[in-house]
Amino acid sequence: MLLSRHGLGRRGGRRKDGLMERSAYVILSRLRIQGPMSIGELSEAFGLDASTLNRQTAAAQRDGLVERIPDPEGGIARKFCLTEGGRQLLDEERESTIAALERVMDDWPEDDIAAFAGYLRRFNTGIERLEGRPWPRP
Repeated sequence: MLLSRHGLGRRGGRRKDGLMERSAYVILSRLRIQGPMSIGELSEAFGLDASTLNRQTAAAQRDGLVERIPDPEGGIARKFCLTEGGRQLLDEERESTIAALERVMDDWPEDDIAAFAGYLRRFNTGIERLEGRPWPRP
């Protein structure tokens, strides 16, 4: 909670306080990993109703972070994909977060950092398993 509450050095984005909207960050991250997705696919992936995702993707689209494209596989539903600006902002946001984490863990031994990362991954994977919504990991 502290990490997200304090933002730990995050910059860029579209909110007045300089942070990317959390919903945009999550959607952009998923699109980066999985590729173009429809509202229905995003709804299934996140367990959110379509109206919520319509609002979130509309905001991201207004901010120039995503665009709607025809389904690359020929389906009827249009899909969202990252714009170049969305990719760049997502990269900046991640780099800022990583730099902040490096500052927090500056005095941690490498073994502790590796163990923490392993436990965090295991914890997140366990939550995803219980929810039935695993992420496609690179």
